[in-house]
Amino acid sequence: MVNLRSAREIALMRRSGLVVWGAHQVAGSLARPGVTTGEIDAAVEAFFLSHGALPLFKGVPGKVPFPACCCISVNDEVVHGIPGSRVLVAGDVVSIDTGCSLGGWCGDSAVTHAVGEVEPRVQQLLDCTRGVLGLAIELMATRNRWSDVATEMAKYVRDHGFSVVEHFVGHGIGRTMHEDPQVPNFCTPAFRRNHDFELEPGLVIAVEPMVNMGSKKVRVLADHWTQATIDGLASAHFEHTVAITDGGPVVLTAPPAAGESVGAKA
Repeated sequence: MVNLRSAREIALMRRSGLVVWGAHQVAGSLARPGVTTGEIDAAVEAFFLSHGALPLFKGVPGKVPFPACCCISVNDEVVHGIPGSRVLVAGDVVSIDTGCSLGGWCGDSAVTHAVGEVEPRVQQLLDCTRGVLGLAIELMATRNRWSDVATEMAKYVRDHGFSVVEHFVGHGIGRTMHEDPQVPNFCTPAFRRNHDFELEPGLVIAVEPMVNMGSKKVRVLADHWTQATIDGLASAHFEHTVAITDGGPVVLTAPPAAGESVGAKA
């Protein structure tokens, strides 16, 4: 069941989205050689707490509860990496995925950073993944159903010589982090037939393409959370929380517009 949100509710979600955006500014400033992934996570958690926001990821149930407020995945790690003592080095790529709840409304976003200078093909991977997220948001203004957007997303990635991860998808978001509908970055006949959904005002979804340099297949590591590429090649992940309004798609985790500020009341 898809929950459609009112204009007032979307405005409240924008507050959460701005705090998530601010957290990513903190994280991005630390994505440099010599910094540990645990230090990035601690700084993001402190930022959330300073704005009265509740980190969404910490304690998420699993074989072991997720122990951090960010998923931080390096190089061949696709998603759900656990922050810790790993030190970033020049040439790494680091994906930082985080979210918070503010006033009972959620925001969720991910960014992949190059640490120093990376190989040209790795930079192309990052550019493609950022680009396909932008394409999806643009298409949400002109398409009626998600299957049409997802089909174009997969083609975009394929045309750039990369592969879309199919083991994980985006999701609806609102009062909780994961709500209906599921939001794939590809389209199968079964999805189009049984799970497709309309792009209508009030819909709020987290769109999050994960793109691999090589195979689309992933494997889970011994920590029960981190998902890595099956072939050891690099992966990238970008995500925004996006609302459909009467005026078109609005990115709720985008930077502040004129008159907006992180932590301001709606």
